Amino acid sequence: MGDATERTNRDMLRVRDAIDRDFADELDLTTLAALAHVSPDHLVRTFRSVFGETPHRYLQRRRIERAMFLLRTSDLPVTDVCLQVGYTSLGAFSELFTGVVGQSPSAYRAVAESTPAHASFVMAWTRPSTHTHPSISRKRRPSGGD
Repeated sequence: MGDATERTNRDMLRVRDAIDRDFADELDLTTLAALAHVSPDHLVRTFRSVFGETPHRYLQRRRIERAMFLLRTSDLPVTDVCLQVGYTSLGAFSELFTGVVGQSPSAYRAVAESTPAHASFVMAWTRPSTHTHPSISRKRRPSGGD
C-alpha cells in the first residue's frame, strides 16, 4: 500500500471515528471534510470507496444501531430515544427506523423484550441494513411517465 493510500485511509478512519463518537450531534459534510482536509464532494467519493457507503448513510446506520440498542435495553420513551440519537423529528426518525429495521420503534421494542437471546445473536440479527429501504438505498425515481 502506497503512502498516499495509507494517508487517505487514515483520513477516512478519522472521519468515521468522529461520526462514531459524535453521532448524536449535528454533523455536516463541511465539518467532516475539514477533518480529512478535503472538499465535501471529495469526502463523499472517498469515504464511499473506502467504506462502501456515504458518510450520511453511515451516520444514519450508526444512529439506528444506537436507537435499537436503547430500545432493547432501556425504558426511555421512543421520543427520548429519537432525541438521544440525534434526530429532532420523531416522524422522520420513525419513518427511517421502520424503513431500515422493518418495523416501527415501538413494535421493535415489543419484539425485543419478548425474545431473550444471547447478545451476540441479537447483534447479528438486528444489525440494520440501509440497503433494504428504497428511499435510503437508491435515489428516488420521478413519478409518472414510465
